[in-house]
Amino acid sequence: MTSLTQPARPPGRRLAAFAVASEPGNERLALDQVAAAVASSGLTPARLERLKTAVAEATMNAIEHGNLGQPDVPVDVEVIQDGADIIVAITDLGGEHQPAGPAEEPDLALKLDGVQRARGWGLFLIRNMVDGMQVRTDGQRHTVELTMRSEGDQT
Repeated sequence: MTSLTQPARPPGRRLAAFAVASEPGNERLALDQVAAAVASSGLTPARLERLKTAVAEATMNAIEHGNLGQPDVPVDVEVIQDGADIIVAITDLGGEHQPAGPAEEPDLALKLDGVQRARGWGLFLIRNMVDGMQVRTDGQRHTVELTMRSEGDQT
C-alpha cells in the first residue's frame, strides 16, 4: 500500500517504515511488523509483548478515532532505534483528537458498575506498557510516539 503521508522522523536508525489501511484488525499487521523490526534490539520477551500491546492499542486508536475507519486513509508506522531506545511513531490524519469526555483514570469496578464508560482503556494501557509516550499534532497529522528502552531491561 502506498502511504499518503510521511511519518514524523525521530532521531536514530530507521528499522522499519510502513503503512496499514485503516481497517479493523490491521493493528495485528502493525504489531507483527514492529515485532519483526525490533527482533534483534535486545528487548526481553516480556518487554517486547508490552511494546506489541502498546503498538496495537495506538494503531487501533489511529484507525478508529484518527482516520475514522476509512480504509483508503493509511496509518503510518515508523520504527527507530536510537541508542538503547526503540521508538515507534504511529501517525494518522485525524488532526487533534478530542477525548470523548473528561480524562479519568480507568477503574474496573466503576466500569463494571456502569459508573464509568466501558471504553477508555487505550491511552491508560499504552502509557503503562511503555517507558515513554508523546502525542503531537501537526495540522492533520496526529502522531503517538512510543519509547521502550532495551538496555537495563529487567522484565
